[in-house]
Amino acid sequence: MSGSGELARRGEEAAAVYLERIGHTVVERNWRCPSGEADVISLDGETLVITEVKTRRSNAAGTPDEAVSPTKQKRLVRVARHYVASTGLDDAEVRFDVIAILPIGEDRAILRHHRAAFTA
Repeated sequence: MSGSGELARRGEEAAAVYLERIGHTVVERNWRCPSGEADVISLDGETLVITEVKTRRSNAAGTPDEAVSPTKQKRLVRVARHYVASTGLDDAEVRFDVIAILPIGEDRAILRHHRAAFTA
């Protein structure tokens, strides 16, 4: 894989494909607002899922999911509030998931899905 932007893009693509495979309906990718960005926004039945995707080349600096710090979690909660307000989904249950991806070859990776990784 080339640069970190390409690595992140490929990781987000893999995450979106995976989420659709397990039954989510992906409604947004890389959704931006003044508070930041949500990598993938999907519906798992009636639940609105904000998914942070972290892809790392190795675990040398920690696992990908460890990069979702409390500061990042707070930012994602603010992003979710903006999304809910902008779409009128005020009554939707919101869940925050993290997908951690660690490539193990050019076209293979270990993907870990942490459902309800943190709460608002």
